[in-house]
Amino acid sequence: MKEINTVIEIDETIDQVWEILTDFSSFPKWNPFIKKIDGELKVGTQLQVLIEPPGGKAMTFKPTVKILEPKTEFRWLGNLLFPGIFDGEHIFQLEQIDNNKTKFIHRENFSGLLVPLFWKSLNSNTRNGFEAMNKALKEKVELN
Repeated sequence: MKEINTVIEIDETIDQVWEILTDFSSFPKWNPFIKKIDGELKVGTQLQVLIEPPGGKAMTFKPTVKILEPKTEFRWLGNLLFPGIFDGEHIFQLEQIDNNKTKFIHRENFSGLLVPLFWKSLNSNTRNGFEAMNKALKEKVELN
């Protein structure tokens, strides 16, 4: 298994960060990495997600929401063709640092037969996409 793990501190309440992070309809306006999410944020629901990593190709996939803990975490699991080939568990976590500061942890665990073939691109383009989204989320929340 391989992991991308990024973190950013946001100078705002956990409530404000959660509100922007889960407002999928606003993603096209501010998110440079996850361009669009369609579907309901509910455990067991399949989403349709459009990502566009810097230096990479746009890709649409249909992950399933696996965990939803309001104002704390949500994660989805997607796979290529069927489980075990190329699986990605995308994780968004929030931790309150103090009343007006939140830690945003944005990570993904990759597993499956094809991960070694794509790891170099994932660890550069996809990691850059995570970091770009983190910075954009910080700006969006702090300016709201």
